[in-house]
Amino acid sequence: MGKHEQPDLTASAIKGGVTSRQRHDSAHKHVTGEAVYIDDIVEPKGCLHAYLGLSTLAHGRVRGIDTALALKTPGVVAVLTGADVPGVNDISPTGRNDEPIFADRVVQFHGQPVFAVVAQTRDIARRACRQVKVHYEELPAIIDYADAGEAPKLVCDPLTLQRGDVEQALATAPRRLSGEMRIGGQDHFYLEGHIALAIPGEDGDMLVHSSTQHPSEVQHMVAHALGVPNHAVTVDVRRMGGGFGGKETQSNLFAAVAAIAARHTGRAVKIRPDRDDDMTATGKRHDFLVGYDVGFDDDGNILGVDFTYAARCGFSADLSGPVTDRALFHCDNAYYWPAVKAVSAPLYTNTVSATAFRGFGGPQGMVGAERVIEEVAFATGLDPLEVRRRNFYGAAGRDVTPYHQTVEDNVIARIVDELEASSDYQARRKAIRAENARGGVMRRGIALTPVKFGISFTATHFNQAGALVHVYTDGSVHLNHGGTEMGQGLYVKVAQIVAEEFQIDIDQVKITATTTGKVPNTSATAASSGSDLNGMAAQAAARTIRERLVDFAAEFYELPREQIRFLPNRVRIGNQEIPFAELVKQAYVARVQLSATGFYKTPGIHWDRDSGKGRPFYYFAYGASVSEVSVDTLTGEYRVERTDILHETGRSLNPAIDLGQIEGGFIQGMGWLTTEELVWDGRGRLRTHAPSTYKIPLASDRPRVFNVNLADWAENREDTIHKSKAVGEPPFMLGMSVLHALSDAVASVADYEICPRLDAPATPERVLMAIERLRGQGG
Repeated sequence: MGKHEQPDLTASAIKGGVTSRQRHDSAHKHVTGEAVYIDDIVEPKGCLHAYLGLSTLAHGRVRGIDTALALKTPGVVAVLTGADVPGVNDISPTGRNDEPIFADRVVQFHGQPVFAVVAQTRDIARRACRQVKVHYEELPAIIDYADAGEAPKLVCDPLTLQRGDVEQALATAPRRLSGEMRIGGQDHFYLEGHIALAIPGEDGDMLVHSSTQHPSEVQHMVAHALGVPNHAVTVDVRRMGGGFGGKETQSNLFAAVAAIAARHTGRAVKIRPDRDDDMTATGKRHDFLVGYDVGFDDDGNILGVDFTYAARCGFSADLSGPVTDRALFHCDNAYYWPAVKAVSAPLYTNTVSATAFRGFGGPQGMVGAERVIEEVAFATGLDPLEVRRRNFYGAAGRDVTPYHQTVEDNVIARIVDELEASSDYQARRKAIRAENARGGVMRRGIALTPVKFGISFTATHFNQAGALVHVYTDGSVHLNHGGTEMGQGLYVKVAQIVAEEFQIDIDQVKITATTTGKVPNTSATAASSGSDLNGMAAQAAARTIRERLVDFAAEFYELPREQIRFLPNRVRIGNQEIPFAELVKQAYVARVQLSATGFYKTPGIHWDRDSGKGRPFYYFAYGASVSEVSVDTLTGEYRVERTDILHETGRSLNPAIDLGQIEGGFIQGMGWLTTEELVWDGRGRLRTHAPSTYKIPLASDRPRVFNVNLADWAENREDTIHKSKAVGEPPFMLGMSVLHALSDAVASVADYEICPRLDAPATPERVLMAIERLRGQGG
């Protein structure tokens, strides 16, 4: 927030209010290294360190664990297994009891935690793990889709969405085609890996510093593992070095192990895995195999589509149910399917349990939808943008989703039209076609893709939040809420909201760490809902205090309430103005309560999973991107030459933060669809478990020209916080334009007559193989 300054009592506007371009509250600390993460916290006296011992096969029975040699190692204090868990040996977020902390009978993926060594130093614990011998009886493993068989095992119940008569629509359509698409997973690759520090207290209490997006769930899981009530566990989170969904449930393991070790030894315990073990032992984005059958006419109008979304979910349910559900919710992207059926298949595999990742299944659903659009475009010879436009959601009769929610806030056509014009899409596409027609090694491609993303947790009960606000007698404000800060700027946005309510400068608002001891029973900071939920809760708390101050002032000064107005850093009371802090002092002396809680629950949403009908989303967020690429047809290597983005955030709470989220989301989405490849071998070993083998986008991979704009006319039609819209997840899907631009470039080697059917990620190897395949098919 910067250095505290005395407020200007003559200002016409406060510093850092809502809609202002306010920097991230910790930006200066991030770049100077001053920001305190869990590994920076001064360790308590006698702090021990834990390290996980991971399974060395994908599926097998544990016949014995020999810890004798490890326990003889100098500095080793304990070796913990499932038998040492004082409560319940399970951290399943869905209560299915299918995710043990330590696998004590059966291991179900290569890299599953089996034991933990606790030692005086991290290095001793890590080295001693190699001295523990686990004896297995190997069992058959299911690694990939092909291993699942005709009657595959599922980790949870599948979902079916249906509207209209799909079989009839497909049977009577003038044209019809079918196919399938493989969509890869993704590692979160946060800057700060998983970490937890547990400090035991008296009466069985446990304080846990956890790098988590879901402090309340960590609290519940640690209590569950320790066999104590929730009130005995406090979870504290000041900031994370990135989360992206990977710290929604995956933090549970590390917090539980640290707490179990702390209970066992009576000393503080910290656990921090190496990057390799972090990537091996924790969940990823789900990879999908999407099957589609589509009926359409010669003009590119899609008449019916039948989808199957099969997902490799790993050994436990984790969040695979809601993730695969959301994939179906977004099988339409921005398109109206007159008749549609979509079925999920959450497959059990002997791989690490897939988990939440930015977009939560929505990106995979959208990529499947865009493949259908691309197939129809190539079959009809139309510009894919024209096919997209013809199938957009529209007016009544073309405005109902596959889950029977009416799309009431549709602005996608305007966004696409404005971006098409501002990016000069048509002229550039024409020039690219002409250049590619001359032949040559280098080929260019261009694509414009839309995004429509539903905002809300599909589990309705998660759409709630609480906040706590204190006003101190000097006029400064203490703010706490259930949202967590992972670099996305949530803390500063909510501080801006509170500053706006009191009309005080933002440096008067103290941002404090998220803790279960102040705001209980919080939802995860996920589903792009952090600002929506916590902003409204904080606003409610601030308004409660403000109304008390107005009531007090009206009584104290004997004036109507209407004559009490909050101005920048001061309050007008009748014909006089006094500093905000002076009114607060007067209220304190009069024994007015200057602390309040706030609560918010999203209205008007509901979802019946059994019938596949409801209104799961409060509103939709929209955007579009145009990307141009160049491809070397001899090697498959490529680069992104230019990207133009137009995204709407409603009435932006903080345009600077929102632009950063859009830029970062696009780059991360582009990485998922191009270079980030997860590879498991036939024995279930993850082979891409380090920066040397897993390629996230570098600064040099960004588009050479990168134009990002907010739709300045946008305003949320729903009653959200200051009419803003969520911006965490929707921009991620803007990266689809790069995949389709690559496809456009590849198609040029066969004169645009064959759909390239590029799977994702479209690595240079896959691009080269597609080029060679199209050359062969093209004669």
